Amino acid sequence: MEMVATTKLRRFQDRAVASRPYATEIAQLLSRLAGDESLAELSAFRRGKGEALAVLLVTSDRGLCGAYNSGVFQALERWLSARPGADVRFFVYGRKGYQYAQKRGFKVERYFVEPPLEKVDYRLAKFTARALSDAFGTGAYREVVVLYTAFESMAKYVPTFTTLLPVQKQGGAQQKGAAKDASNVILEPDVTTLVEKLVPRYLETRVFNALLESITSEYASRRMSMKNATDAATTMQSELKSVYNRKRQEGITKDLLDIVGAAEALR
Repeated sequence: MEMVATTKLRRFQDRAVASRPYATEIAQLLSRLAGDESLAELSAFRRGKGEALAVLLVTSDRGLCGAYNSGVFQALERWLSARPGADVRFFVYGRKGYQYAQKRGFKVERYFVEPPLEKVDYRLAKFTARALSDAFGTGAYREVVVLYTAFESMAKYVPTFTTLLPVQKQGGAQQKGAAKDASNVILEPDVTTLVEKLVPRYLETRVFNALLESITSEYASRRMSMKNATDAATTMQSELKSVYNRKRQEGITKDLLDIVGAAEALR
């Protein structure tokens, strides 16, 4: 299992790292455009009329991956404790997350079963992004948030909350600098048409990157967990072998003493 996890980790890690720059750039682009007053009435740039919060919860389908899922659940509990009484509804990826939500009595709006997260591709992200966008478009939710595990290194993967909708504006000095830069930019055909094309791609890309980062973190955690299990099994095997050899030597010594005692008795 350690070797299988290592092989899959390399594959998913390459895809996650490759998707990260594009996801970051398109998010920054829309954050800069969000400061345009002409976009204030677009649904993607303003809070929904409802009071509910939609959370896309990404966990694993299987266990044997160390503290991966428990880290996600602890982050979720801290986030919920900071919002007492909030109407939070979940869109869940991963059987472990669904079981946790059911056990705690959370409202699960949708549980994504097929295809499994291990077979993640852009079509899956597009389908998920459309489901979240449609839910936000109903006006029942004021925000759509993603809880996933950001992959930072082989030994570090951090549960992370990211707001998908509405698109967050850059604040403070960043916003002023972006507005100054944007004044010299000519957009064709116009900013509204451009944003209407960019928002679906933004959602798909951010969801795709979040799913890839989560599955990469899962296999990194599983690899570490299985390595620890292998080391523990090797140590246990060595200890049991020592006990076996000691017992075997004791048995041989006892047999020799019995033979010597019988010989002395016959003499």
